[in-house]
Amino acid sequence: MTSLSILILFFIFFTVEFVFFYVLNLLNIKNTKKNSNHIPDFISEHIELDKYSKSVRYSLRKEYFSLLTTGISTLVTAAIILSRVIVLLDNWLFLFNLHPYMHGILFLLILSALSSLLTLPAALYSQFVIEEQFGFNKMTGRTFLIDLIKNTLLSLILFIPLMAVLFFFVDKAGDLWWLYGFIFFASFQLIISVLYPLVIAPIFNKFSDLEEGPLKDRLVSLAERTSFKAKGIYIMDGSKRSSHSNAYFTGFGKSRRIVLYDTLVHSLSEEEIESVLAHEIGHFKKKHIIKSLMTSLIMALGLFYLLSVLSQYTPLFMAFGFNEMSFHALLVILSFCLGPFTFFLKPLFTVKSRRNEYEADRFASETMGSADPLKRALITLGKENLSNLTPHPLYSFFHYSHPVLSERLHALDIEMKKDK
Repeated sequence: MTSLSILILFFIFFTVEFVFFYVLNLLNIKNTKKNSNHIPDFISEHIELDKYSKSVRYSLRKEYFSLLTTGISTLVTAAIILSRVIVLLDNWLFLFNLHPYMHGILFLLILSALSSLLTLPAALYSQFVIEEQFGFNKMTGRTFLIDLIKNTLLSLILFIPLMAVLFFFVDKAGDLWWLYGFIFFASFQLIISVLYPLVIAPIFNKFSDLEEGPLKDRLVSLAERTSFKAKGIYIMDGSKRSSHSNAYFTGFGKSRRIVLYDTLVHSLSEEEIESVLAHEIGHFKKKHIIKSLMTSLIMALGLFYLLSVLSQYTPLFMAFGFNEMSFHALLVILSFCLGPFTFFLKPLFTVKSRRNEYEADRFASETMGSADPLKRALITLGKENLSNLTPHPLYSFFHYSHPVLSERLHALDIEMKKDK
């Protein structure tokens, strides 16, 4: 293929992706509006009309904002590619006669910084206008700034050595650089997974041991009867940023720990919290975490091999304006191309993710001896988080990693009937 035909093909897929997801958003808005005046039957006994109306307004506000940001992002991306700004940046850096590794790293860092600046207004508006208006934002401007600084410093600490080693393999390891690069990347990812709960997460949040009492006794008993070994049960101060609730476990081996948001502890009963934790343990017992990790590593291996193949394909570089082939230019080109050329594969992952959620729900139901506690917890979390209770089926099919609330409750009802 010629460089021109590659560029034309890219913009065809780029446009198709934009139009497809834009239409999905419009369908979701239409469906949400259609159901705005009537509480769905599955939850009518558990939610007041004003609360339901608020969830509708929240969903619509986010969808309209998504339409705006998606449109702007698409136009900016197209302008960047057509104007060859990234090529001008690369040529400018050549004037400083930097070491090739330093040149590549600095090139990627500058583009990353520019991308962050471009998305900053949307992040600020989402946090301090939309989330504030609907009562979720607990973050101050100071906390936002401190988080931004911490994220930036942490990204630099992790990104620079990672990229330096990858550049070294590309430069010195010959035709098998992609295999060595993958092995290093996979090892790096596993190390971060172990260090995250011990080193990284505490940089942003405070974690305290769950105090002694009936709740801790209940959760410890749950862990024991499901043979789930964890270093401890911790409460995270999620309320300093948002009133949204969550629970999760993180880490591997001896670093594994159970984490509950303080907002979750305040919004659910002890039995409901136990059912939520049983669901999370279900992910572990069903090996969802390991399977997801293996899937991501297989995909990373394929991506590294693709990089090795494309690194010698001159027309691809010329299509995006680069006269010389380089690994850092290829990374940027691939970041532009991956979305448009693979977006139709997204349901493969969301369908699998939703299947995992159903399995974890069943595990929780069996462990608790009843589906009722988890049902109550899901209903409460759905109400308090102002979840969209009536998304368009096609929208949820493509985007939702978790089943819609009505689908989860229906599946749990089926499990209850089986038990009887």
